[in-house]
Amino acid sequence: MSATAWQRAGLAILAASSLMLGAWAQFAPWSFYRSFPGFGASWVIVDGPYNEHLVRDVGGLNLALAVVAIVAMIWTRRATVAAASAGALVYGVPHLAYHLHHVGELTPADAISEVLGLVIVVLVPLALLWSALAGPRPGTEGVAHL
Repeated sequence: MSATAWQRAGLAILAASSLMLGAWAQFAPWSFYRSFPGFGASWVIVDGPYNEHLVRDVGGLNLALAVVAIVAMIWTRRATVAAASAGALVYGVPHLAYHLHHVGELTPADAISEVLGLVIVVLVPLALLWSALAGPRPGTEGVAHL
């Protein structure tokens, strides 16, 4: 798999995750609060009282991250991949840290599922950012680097 194909696959993972989460939270905030991630689990409701404004803000944030990931998928350039990855990390790392400190509010199976999902949405943009920053600079092919 070429670097560009791999980057597009990673960006697709980020975009799909953000689109699903963002659309649900933005357009059905009560359902998101009560039922996320679905399949009988409820991870958001254990974290405090319902706040429609906050849930919709999370939805809008995730939809914005999805747009940036989709743009980077279309124009797979160093800068777009780096920007989409950095944005995902700015959101994802503190989000993961928060949930690592609050796993006791969930069943063991839900805690494992939640943390694994959040780790994936940190590792994927980390790998994408590394691939965007580690590749050859435009116009420097064949030039020795120190």
